[in-house]
Parts: sequence; structure tokens; C-alpha cells
Amino acid sequence: MAASRLPPGALGLKQFLRRQQVLQLYRKILRAIRDVPAEADRHYLKDWAREEFRRNKDATEEDAIRMMITQGNMQLQELQRTLKLAKS
Repeated sequence: MAASRLPPGALGLKQFLRRQQVLQLYRKILRAIRDVPAEADRHYLKDWAREEFRRNKDATEEDAIRMMITQGNMQLQELQRTLKLAKS
């Protein structure tokens, strides 16, 4: 097997792509939170999102990370549906 050209500690392709997915989800959640009308709720949700991502930042198990991304996307969809209903 050929030696890897990556320096020690560098992310592999799968890890890099998974990291991009996580960052994209985080940005989408923060953008959705901007649409929350009440400032106190916005602040609470932003703190909640930051804390959830911080708490799980050291996760390394691929299945657990995929599950957390799926749960995050479901929560984002629920927030977006709720905001859409509140506007109508």
C-alpha cells in the first residue's frame, strides 16, 4: 500500500466531506433562526444550536455523526415549518 501524502492529523476525503455537511447544517440552522420573530426566542435558539454543536464537536464515530446530521436536518425542517405556519 502506498504511503499517504497527507500530513498527520489531516482530514481524509470522507471526513472532510462530513465536516462540510456539518458546517452547512449549522449555517442553515442559524439562517433559519434569524427568521424567528421574538428576540428572546431567537437568542435561546441560537444558544441552543451553538451548545449542541459544541457538545458534539469531538464525535468521531461515523454512524453517530450521520445520525446527528439526520436529526439536525429534521429539527431544521421542523423549525422551518413552524416559522412558515407562524407567517401565514
